Amino acid sequence: MQTRKISRRDALAQTSIVVGAAFALKSFAANATNAKSDAGAPFKFCLNTATIRGQKLGILKEVQIASQAGFDAIEPWVDSIQEYVKNGGTLEDLRKQIADSGLSVEGAIGFPEWIVDDDARRAKGMERARREMDLVSRIGGKRFASPPAGATDLPKLDLAKAAERYLALLQAGEQVGLVPELELWGFSKNLNKLGECVCIAMETGHPKACVLADVFHLYKGGSQIEGIRLLGPDTIQVLHMNDFPADPPRDKIDDSYRVFPGDGTGPIQEILRLLHKTGGQKVLSLELFNRKYWDQDPLTVARNGLAKMKAAAQAALS
Repeated sequence: MQTRKISRRDALAQTSIVVGAAFALKSFAANATNAKSDAGAPFKFCLNTATIRGQKLGILKEVQIASQAGFDAIEPWVDSIQEYVKNGGTLEDLRKQIADSGLSVEGAIGFPEWIVDDDARRAKGMERARREMDLVSRIGGKRFASPPAGATDLPKLDLAKAAERYLALLQAGEQVGLVPELELWGFSKNLNKLGECVCIAMETGHPKACVLADVFHLYKGGSQIEGIRLLGPDTIQVLHMNDFPADPPRDKIDDSYRVFPGDGTGPIQEILRLLHKTGGQKVLSLELFNRKYWDQDPLTVARNGLAKMKAAAQAALS
């Protein structure tokens, strides 16, 4: 066989081609991670700021991180908005900052005691809910997470009364143009199963009633995820995305064990597959409370989380 001698110029040219190809592939991968979802996409990707809450960045920096990482939306905590205002910021400026960053506010996290049996506590909780929903609405928020704060222990709530209280909350949300979502909490004695939450939402008779689900809480509360197939397109609009390890067991595990989607043993692909079949675009919001992530660079955490969410979503649809 005749050996062809390669000149230094040829070698440099071939090296340039290889390097260029590698750079193109790397750029393609980065763009795929950072690309925003279009209106017709089955999933919209959102950052719940709990994921980087431990870094104590403040709402403006959290918005910047979410945008730089490539998320479509953000789900802030109400206390971070309140802290921003306390320090001299305006809601109008914050709304503009979020919009200019290419993000929408798909929801927000607060803990008013709107559902408790005690009349005085519930009245205070409803007043707090009105204030916080107005705050979120003024920065362009669409929804407000509404868990059973203050009613996580026994006795069990009467479902008919719970529906009446959720209806009152929905009507308060209407006044500011925002939808409170009935949030499932798996560790709670109340609203800890998907069926219970759907029942309460259904019995309000309100067209905007909906349920906020969570991969971890579905597991923690023992919900049968196959029941998702019975739901309509508007029942679950937002899913908190996370995963969990096999150990500790269900009765011992808590929020701090949440990990990136795909890094645990949760039935994430099946949940996404079932949700997708109900119809409509679903917002997948990365919500983690893992202190190991709080010790890391927040932008790296956000980018890793988004990449793993997108990989799980792609696998679910393939």
